Amino acid sequence: MSSKILSPQTLDANAESDPDAVLFSVRNHIGHLTLNRPAGLNALTLDMVRALQEQLDLWAQDEEIFAVVLRGSGDKAFCAGGDIRSLYDSYKNGLTVHLDFFFEEYALDLTLHHYRKPVVALMDGYVLGGGMGLAQAADLRIVTERSRLAMPEVAIGYFPDVGGSYFLSRVPGELGIYLGVTGVQINAADALYCGLADWHLSSKLLTQLDQELDTLAWNGNALKDLQSLLATMAVQQLPDAPLKKLRPVIDHFFALPDIQSIIEQLREVTVANSHDWALSTANLMETRSPLSMGVTLAMLRRGRHLPLEACFELELHLDRQWFEHGDLIEGVRALIIDKDKKPLWNPPTVQALTAEHIESFFTGQEG
Repeated sequence: MSSKILSPQTLDANAESDPDAVLFSVRNHIGHLTLNRPAGLNALTLDMVRALQEQLDLWAQDEEIFAVVLRGSGDKAFCAGGDIRSLYDSYKNGLTVHLDFFFEEYALDLTLHHYRKPVVALMDGYVLGGGMGLAQAADLRIVTERSRLAMPEVAIGYFPDVGGSYFLSRVPGELGIYLGVTGVQINAADALYCGLADWHLSSKLLTQLDQELDTLAWNGNALKDLQSLLATMAVQQLPDAPLKKLRPVIDHFFALPDIQSIIEQLREVTVANSHDWALSTANLMETRSPLSMGVTLAMLRRGRHLPLEACFELELHLDRQWFEHGDLIEGVRALIIDKDKKPLWNPPTVQALTAEHIESFFTGQEG
């Protein structure tokens, strides 16, 4: 388990519109979608979101398509999130690209969640932010030994979006709260343990999986056919998941009422011989945006009691305010534009963060 935060938005973020950024093919009644910006870790642009939506809509109506497989090009990433730099530029230039991106990205994720045909997500490499939004909507989520999953938004002054309030809030115990307010990455074993993946497949077998899919005999239930194939090649749990050992400790600290209490107790209280981990976690959290952590904590706790569509509405409600009143613009400036790595968060410390400030973002929202 790593506390490293990757900012995919720094990679090839100003790429011009590329018609080959999403590749489509059909083989043996399976529609294959490939995110094809390997130099940018397959980070999503608005054009890519639109291309994916258009193709999924077409395949939904095509009776010859039985299933969909979604993957990323190259061996580094499935998808390392959205192109935050372009959204920053849109906001700064008074454009609407940032608003259009979020609205259409949510629509795409909702399409995947409700897709009438089984969707397989090959989550090889980094699966961050918007990549998690895509993958968590799939019916069969496959990880490899190279998989690294995270919702790292708090590192740049944002909050876990694209359904994070739904899928993180349903991770066992307080593990989802921990993942959301710290932004740490997890490996394949933890992904399976948390219920954020379904199968583990060695990356060496990905080519064989494609070959098996190309010759798969369909028996009338596509999901069962795919599950039967995976059962011959993959496993559904791995030993030595780091979060399994830390679960009692995380459940203790991250059930506390607010961010201030969590950090304070991580520093002062020792639970189950975890003091070194607790101190490093507290240190990490103190580099994050206090406002982002506070809103994330409140959002995830609300999300536990909301259906999927209501979670999406809640996140969009936050999105509409965040560029003006959140820490994202400052986070992108400090970490991606100027790269001084000295963001001036507002408020600057968790001690200065008030419950009223956090609650103001949820005004008008039920739940």
